[in-house]
Formats: sequence, structure tokens, C-alpha cells
Amino acid sequence: MNLTHKQRGTALGMLIGFVSALAVIILGVRLNPLDFDTSVEIIERLRVATASMVLVCVFLVFSIGRLARHRFFTPDDIDGAGLTEGTVKAKLLQALLQNTLEQTMLAILVYSSWALLMPGTWLSVIPLAALSFAIGRILFFFGYTRGAPSRATGFALTFYPSALMLLCVIYRVVTTL
Repeated sequence: MNLTHKQRGTALGMLIGFVSALAVIILGVRLNPLDFDTSVEIIERLRVATASMVLVCVFLVFSIGRLARHRFFTPDDIDGAGLTEGTVKAKLLQALLQNTLEQTMLAILVYSSWALLMPGTWLSVIPLAALSFAIGRILFFFGYTRGAPSRATGFALTFYPSALMLLCVIYRVVTTL
């Protein structure tokens, strides 16, 4: 199967993000860089998860604010997507917002599950994943208009840590039943 130039670029970006996500999980689990111990209390686990979620939510607020600002200052878009066709810029900002909403929701659910179900010494994974999320969103926002290869790494840095964490949580739940 011959891949197009865009497909090869996208695959490379996704691979970079996937390898980085693996590094986040392995670094957090094996090295425990934030030095959590095995008996970390539930309230501390939730504090770590919640603090990490705040960073993730910053990008959602930014995305919402960016679209709202555009709509306010653009007469063709001020009535919203439900009442207008939407300009190209509004559609672009809506796409960025939609993807960020999806990624934020996944991250919040996974970070909460990880905090409550995984070993205390693995808690460092959550803030590392949130940092990956932040870097990923920035790259995704800046690369979006240049096409799939330019946004792939950003997407992958946002998505793969959450996806891999979810797989680990599922494995833990299934094996500890």
C-alpha cells in the first residue's frame, strides 16, 4: 500500500506522539519523579489529579474564549453556528474547540480513574500526562491550519497518554477483580 505524502507525515507525527506517551507512562511508573509513596492518601491522589485537570481545562477555556471572541467581533458569526452558515474562521475555531473538548473529557475521566485505581507510586503519570496534553494542544493549535501532518504530533501528545493510561486502568481493573 502506497501512502501519500500527507499520510506519511501524519503517521510520523502520530508515531512521535505515541513513543512520547509511552515515555510518559514508563517515566512516571518506573522512576516516580514526583516521589509519591505507596500509601498516598485518597485526598492527595485527588489533589494531584485535580491540579492536573486544571492545566488541561485551561486549553478548553482558551478554545471557548477564542471562538466566542471571534463570534462577537464578526457580524456574520455573532448569531452562532445554529443560526448561521459560519465563516471559514468560525468553522476552524469550532473544529479546534470540538477536538479540545473531546480530549479534555477523556483526560479528566482517565486522570480521575488513574488517581483512584492505580498504585500510589504511579501517581506521577498524571501530571506528566497533563504536561504532555499542554504541549500537545499548543502544537495542535499552531499546526492545525497547515494540515494533518503538522497537527499529528500535537494530537498524539494529547490523545495517546490518556489512551494508554486508560488501557492500564482497564488491565488493572480486570486483573484485580
